[in-house]
Amino acid sequence: MAKVVVTDYTFESLDTEREIIEEAGHTLVGAHCQTQQELIDLCRDADIVITQFARVDEAVVEAMENAKAIVRYGIGYDNVAIDAAARRGIPVCNIPDYCIDEVADHTLAFILAATRDVRANNDLIADGKWGLANGVSTMVALSDLTVGIIGLGRIGREVAARLKGFRCHIVGSDPVMTSDAAAELGVELVSQQDLFAQADLITLHCPSLESTKNLINETSLAAMKRGAMLINIGRGDLVDLDALVAALRSGQVKAAGLDVFSVEPLPEDHPIRTMSNVMLSSHVASVSPGAISHLRRAVVSTALQALAGESLSNVVNGV
Repeated sequence: MAKVVVTDYTFESLDTEREIIEEAGHTLVGAHCQTQQELIDLCRDADIVITQFARVDEAVVEAMENAKAIVRYGIGYDNVAIDAAARRGIPVCNIPDYCIDEVADHTLAFILAATRDVRANNDLIADGKWGLANGVSTMVALSDLTVGIIGLGRIGREVAARLKGFRCHIVGSDPVMTSDAAAELGVELVSQQDLFAQADLITLHCPSLESTKNLINETSLAAMKRGAMLINIGRGDLVDLDALVAALRSGQVKAAGLDVFSVEPLPEDHPIRTMSNVMLSSHVASVSPGAISHLRRAVVSTALQALAGESLSNVVNGV
C-alpha cells in the first residue's frame, strides 16, 4: 500500500482523488501546508507528492525518502524545485492539456474589457452617472489594432485562433516557433523587441523561467507604444507590478488585465486594485467545472501510473 499526499488544494474536498486512490489499494493524505517544515513532514515518507501552489523547494525535495513522482495540479510547475528532483531521480509531471480553452477565453474577456474600457464605464453607471467614462480615445476596435502574443504554446495558439475572428493584425514572439508555423496560425512571427514596438496590445502566454522573470519591466514598458495595453494570464512573475503601476499612472500603458501576480494573494492595499483602467481576477482563469474535473482525474491517473512503474508522458524535468 502506497502513501499519496496532497500538499495543498483549493477544492472543497479531496473526495474524487480519495475514491480513485483508495480503490487502487493506496492511501491518500490531504493537507493545507503553510510552511516548509509542514511540507517536509508531510512529504518525507510519501510515495507520491501531489501539489497545487505550495512551494516544494529544494529542502522539501531533499527530504523525500520514497517519492516516485511529484505531480502538479496544473500546467505551470515553477513552485517545484525541478532540478533538485532531477538530481534525486524523481520525475516531476504536469497536466499540459488542462484549461486551455478556459484561459484563452479569459484572455479574450480581458482583451475586450481593455479595448472597450469596460470597468470604468461600469463604475460610471454604478455611481449613478451616465455617459462615456474616459473619453472617445479609450474605446477602440480590435480590427484597428496590432495584437502581440508572447508565447505561442497551446494557450497562445488558441488565443490567436480566437483573435482571427476580430480581424486584428497578430504578431507573435516565441523562441521555438518557426515563421511558417506561425503563418499557419495567422500570426506574423517577430522578435520580442519588434513586438514591443509594434503591438497596441500585448498578451503574455510564456512559461515562468529565469529568462522570462520580470519580462515586463521598466525597460520593456518604455519600449512599448505609448498607450499600449497589457494582459497577463500567464505567470505572475512575468510582470514587475510596481513598474506596471508606474506605467499605468503615466499613461505609457493605457489599460491592463491581470489574473496572476508574483505575490498571491495580492495585498489588500496594493494600488492596482483601485485603478479603473485595470481588470483583475484572482488566479481563476483556469476555472470551469469540466476543466477542474479533468485536472483532478488526470493528476490521480499520473500518480497511479508512477506507482505502477509505467512510463510517464508529462515529465518536465527529464527524469
